[in-house]
Amino acid sequence: MLIDSHVNLHAAQFDEDRDEVIARAREAGIRLMVEISDKVSSFDKTHALAMAHDDMWCTVGTHPHEAKENPDLTAAELVALAARPKVVGIGECGLDFHYDLSPREVQAQVFRAHVDAARETGLPLVVHTREADDVMAEILEEEHAKGPFKLLMHCYTSGPLLAKKAAQLGAWFSVSGIATFKAADGVRHVIRHFPADRIIVETDCPYLAPVPMRGRKNEPAYIPYILDKLAEIRGWTREEAEARTEDAFFNLFDRIPRP
Repeated sequence: MLIDSHVNLHAAQFDEDRDEVIARAREAGIRLMVEISDKVSSFDKTHALAMAHDDMWCTVGTHPHEAKENPDLTAAELVALAARPKVVGIGECGLDFHYDLSPREVQAQVFRAHVDAARETGLPLVVHTREADDVMAEILEEEHAKGPFKLLMHCYTSGPLLAKKAAQLGAWFSVSGIATFKAADGVRHVIRHFPADRIIVETDCPYLAPVPMRGRKNEPAYIPYILDKLAEIRGWTREEAEARTEDAFFNLFDRIPRP
């Protein structure tokens, strides 16, 4: 089964061709998509997409870029929204010290609210982290000590030390089109050491289109290119990569019925 674990189909980039993109995904064999919330203020749009399509589910949360929009966001607010039908994860949330579009202390505060919500609901936490390895490791370790929670290190491009720490905490990892980029040897090296039973794939569309589609607007139909690269990196057959990532996906997103 082909699954795209991270799509942003609510994004403005799809306003002109959203239906066509979804149709192409199905034609390419994509059976499930998880539509990701990037801010609570637009969650209704994200949720509406999931409700409109039998093969789509969604998360609720606020990206670190948007943390400044609602610095006092509480776990209770996230928990209440997560009670809606077809919500299967908390996030995308985390830390992004590359762009610093929200103050770092606000990013951390909002991220911890998401962790609390994941712990309370039992839903997996979809984590974004960029150039924040040390702080991310510290927060994950501190929060895990308060009580375990499921987490996914989405579109992982950080270093091996954070990957090792997250793996010790039981994290899943998702591989994106970045793994196909010529200059991404470091990313491919880390992917080789992910826990074999906790790897899934994503497009993060409309961003990060894989080679040979790089430079185009990304879309779920491009998942096969990412699966093929993952198979190459890990020394798996394509069929093995598909089966392993499918099993890992349903173990992580366990609120989604397996067809």
